[in-house]
Amino acid sequence: MPVIKCSNGKYRIGSGACIYDSEEKAQSVWAAIRVSMVDSYNDYPQAARVNAQRAINIREQYDRKCGTPVGWARANQLAKGENITRDTIARMSSFERHRENSKGDPKVDCGALMWLAWGGDEGVAWAQRKLEQINNEKAH
Repeated sequence: MPVIKCSNGKYRIGSGACIYDSEEKAQSVWAAIRVSMVDSYNDYPQAARVNAQRAINIREQYDRKCGTPVGWARANQLAKGENITRDTIARMSSFERHRENSKGDPKVDCGALMWLAWGGDEGVAWAQRKLEQINNEKAH
């Protein structure tokens, strides 16, 4: 995406907002975005996306007040199919420790709801496999 000078004298990245005061700042931000995209992944299973969206829907429909902002951010990332970093994948993988809380009706059980928000069985299993793959690739 190119950096573009806007009519207001500021700069934007691609079709983004004209918010950067200098071309150098816009180029710097674009470089950081490119670096973060290189080491991020969105090849998690469709079932993880469906689980996360189901959690979001239940939260809205039943006005559930459980979970953390991080858990809901994860649900939104997964539901939208966004790229996630190795660090995020590691956090997803470590969510395994909550598996015992995953059973139950997510409409009334916060543990079951947040398990879905983090991708459910499919999302956590993918994260465990993906983390191992990433770590093995970096070791070689």
